[in-house]
Amino acid sequence: MTKQKGNLFILSAPSGAGKSSLYKALLEADSNVRISVSHTTRAPRSGEEHGREYFFVDVDSFLDMIADNAFFEHAQVFDNYYGTSKQAIFDMLDQGLDVILEIDWQGARQVRELYPEAIGVFILPPSLSALEERLTGRGTDSEEVIARRMSKAVSEMSHYEEYEYVIINDDFEHALTQLKAVFAANRTRTSLIQEIHSELINDLLS
Repeated sequence: MTKQKGNLFILSAPSGAGKSSLYKALLEADSNVRISVSHTTRAPRSGEEHGREYFFVDVDSFLDMIADNAFFEHAQVFDNYYGTSKQAIFDMLDQGLDVILEIDWQGARQVRELYPEAIGVFILPPSLSALEERLTGRGTDSEEVIARRMSKAVSEMSHYEEYEYVIINDDFEHALTQLKAVFAANRTRTSLIQEIHSELINDLLS
């Protein structure tokens, strides 16, 4: 039996939709799923570890990786660079692990150009008012920042049609059940089963 290759998932959502809480719960429930760890040139924050939250590198090293075409996608955000390493992703996929890229719609487009098999999942809030309540409830942002996040959210959500799956995070447990189902279903796609169980299928049809 051929070892099954993992699936690459793109997970996107506006800030406050609950994306991080959902994928963290999925990681706890499904040992076959991993979250991609990005490279960044920003300094580690208190409690962050190299290789866990990010791979922390200097600017010269990051630019060398860009020159070597080492990233699936990369972007400059203010004074810092962020990027998703191809090799790190491919290593996990080859181990049969499903990998989540937590990126925005622009990064998703870059990834699809290089890896069309990537499966997109977009998380939507149940309403704009619920989204604003969640952002306000964090207690970490000013009214100005929240207003800016809300404006950006509408722009981000307009790209939901570019994704294969859309989950509305109204009830968390229901949304988590749907997310688990998406991952489980994609492990039983006909093309994958034909590849890893070819002998069985030949025997059954002979």
